[in-house]
Amino acid sequence: MDSALYLVGLNHKTAPLEVRECFALNSPDPQGEEFMPIGDGVNECMLLSTCNRVEILAVGKAEAAADLLVENWAKIRRESPERLRSHIYSYKGQEAVRHLFAVAASLDSMVLGEPQILGQLKDAYRRALKNGTAGHILNRLLHRAFFVAKRVRSETGIASSAVSVSYAAVELAKRIFEDMGKTRALLIGAGEMAELAATHLVNAGLVSLRVTNRTPERAELLAQRFHGEAAPFEKLVDHLAEADIIISSTGAPEALIRAEDLRGLMPRRKNKPMFFIDIAVPRDVDPAVNSIDNIYLYDIDDLKEIVEENMLRRRAEAARGQDIVDEESLLFCAWMRSLALQPTIVDLVRRGENIARHELTKTMKQLGPLPEGAQGLLETMLSSVVRKLNHEPITYLKRAYPEHSEAGTRHISLVRRIFNLDNEKYPDDYPKQGLDD
Repeated sequence: MDSALYLVGLNHKTAPLEVRECFALNSPDPQGEEFMPIGDGVNECMLLSTCNRVEILAVGKAEAAADLLVENWAKIRRESPERLRSHIYSYKGQEAVRHLFAVAASLDSMVLGEPQILGQLKDAYRRALKNGTAGHILNRLLHRAFFVAKRVRSETGIASSAVSVSYAAVELAKRIFEDMGKTRALLIGAGEMAELAATHLVNAGLVSLRVTNRTPERAELLAQRFHGEAAPFEKLVDHLAEADIIISSTGAPEALIRAEDLRGLMPRRKNKPMFFIDIAVPRDVDPAVNSIDNIYLYDIDDLKEIVEENMLRRRAEAARGQDIVDEESLLFCAWMRSLALQPTIVDLVRRGENIARHELTKTMKQLGPLPEGAQGLLETMLSSVVRKLNHEPITYLKRAYPEHSEAGTRHISLVRRIFNLDNEKYPDDYPKQGLDD
């Protein structure tokens, strides 16, 4: 079988935002959504398009397959292929597999270990299935990519530490409050940072969320989105008394919360801890607040230091993840090479011979000494049994195998799976697994 895997793409490393926008293929343009250049040497195709990358993965026979993908891509976006070529990367065979596995495992993301890319890859695969452009090889490849991503996340710590300011803030809160299910949060401000913090807080399972903002309408919108409550900005100090976690991210020119405001609140709270996260510049919270017992204050610089330390940890874990990717890409490419008639017949015959040899050795130990020539007769009998058992599968393969076709690939793969010629270990729930496994 001479079909090969090809991958062409551009991402945040090779192209600035304006170029990525220009060549995006998930825009309102319907042609972009249906971009699948099947034909002219391309048998299977899948498109992945996100804000940080556009990649086209294809199975083709022609050496010009990668050029065909680029030309079609540029044509759909009404741009010159030369401009596109100056920003793309192109991989073939094992390099394409290795890159895809690294993408799935979030080893190639702007933020190492972020989980969104795996969901985006699954969505891209679903679209390819719906459009009928994912054949046997891409089906196998994408399911393996999902498995590799799961391995990397479970066998390394790449996703175990906070690498966004808002996430780091909530992770710090968890250290102070043992049970987040008993805590109440107040967001001061209703911008992007507040929205991200709200997402992480709600996921942590807190009791209630309040949002206050100088513009009441924005506070109301953000509160509704997270099933919280909007609170009047004029009564900020009163809201503080009822909050355990306060995240402030306004654009106020001077501090909104001062130490003297809080000293009078602590007796009302029976000195229950308060956790302030000030991610505003200029700061919303007077640094003197940190001197009050049971009040913990972190500002943007504190959080950035934590994020940088965690990024270093993730990079170290990414090296371990890359080892898994390398191992799995070798295994997948070995499977691809096996998708030819002769290697499968050889593997099938060898499997039968190995089983026969193993069983004969066990039986000989039980039988003890035999008459002269008896062992030779047993070996001949077993060899005959193996040939006869293999005769029908091999005949089926020879008759059903159209050279270099999708049907031939399916037949080969079916036989290899039935007899487990690749020595794969399947989970207990196989084949019930779906895209999420």
